[in-house]
Amino acid sequence: MGGKSQSKLWAVLSSWILILAASAQAGSYANAESGPGEDGVYLFAYFKSFWNSSGDGLHLAWSRDGLDWKKLNGGRIYFKPRQGAFRDPFILQGPDGIFHMTWTSQAKSIGYAASRDLVAWTDEKYLPVMKQEPGALNCWAPEMFYDQAKKQFLVFWSTTIPGRFPETDSAGDYQYNHRIYYTTTTDFQTFSPARLFFDPGFNCIDATIIKAGDEYVLFLKNETLKPMKKYIVSAQAKSPEGPFGPVSDPITPSWSEGPSALRIGDQWFLYYDLYAANRYGLSGSEDLKEWRDLSSKLELPGGARHGCGFKISRQIFLKLSPKMK
Repeated sequence: MGGKSQSKLWAVLSSWILILAASAQAGSYANAESGPGEDGVYLFAYFKSFWNSSGDGLHLAWSRDGLDWKKLNGGRIYFKPRQGAFRDPFILQGPDGIFHMTWTSQAKSIGYAASRDLVAWTDEKYLPVMKQEPGALNCWAPEMFYDQAKKQFLVFWSTTIPGRFPETDSAGDYQYNHRIYYTTTTDFQTFSPARLFFDPGFNCIDATIIKAGDEYVLFLKNETLKPMKKYIVSAQAKSPEGPFGPVSDPITPSWSEGPSALRIGDQWFLYYDLYAANRYGLSGSEDLKEWRDLSSKLELPGGARHGCGFKISRQIFLKLSPKMK
């Protein structure tokens, strides 16, 4: 075979090799980025914070296994309030399919908005949940739980009311000495008067509730600084309104907050913000009592802060990211 023929043959073979390699690579990307299975996908809602920041807006990440999380649509912001701060977002889908979102916003109020698809949100409202307490300093990390038996939502958050719990006044940061308060609602239009939800005997923030079998488990942060605690603990109850107790031993290391629990397969995943290290941690358990550190297996988008995990349907996911078939 002549030199020109050999060169032409080699050029053709090289082209096919490149095409096959590109196809294989595209296939691997498609597998890595393919959308949810028929039973849906997990989402993680979070905000990003910069020095002295009040939060930039709602970001979403998705996962099929609860370990490998990818930004949705390149990390776009899905919601940003027109006023006030946006920190610590929490999203709960109600029995009618509507998604309800709360967030840390203003001193005596919490932010609230609703959506049917996580894309189009109602205008934000500011729920004055501690208006009856003129001395209240804050309303931090509001979350929700739907009580199926009573057909109502519990909305709960942490607040400091100076002088209310004097026995722990000097154990926290600055003037803060939190306890968990709550209100109930059926329609997010009218609310019961706010009242004390949980007083474990120490400064506490960042409560979240899950149902496990016939019990309800409350995770929260022991916010005590003196002596150093600042880790996540849990307590159990037979009702979502408690009473909860006793409090467990530490589940996470110090300097962790914002717990969020997901049941995936045969185990529970507990995510938490290791805010001093600017990264997330993860613990796993089959019985909600014995926990092991899975942080080395967790991949979350960089900069994610105090978020929450939940599951959505395939249909909702494709509205959020229509290219992900």
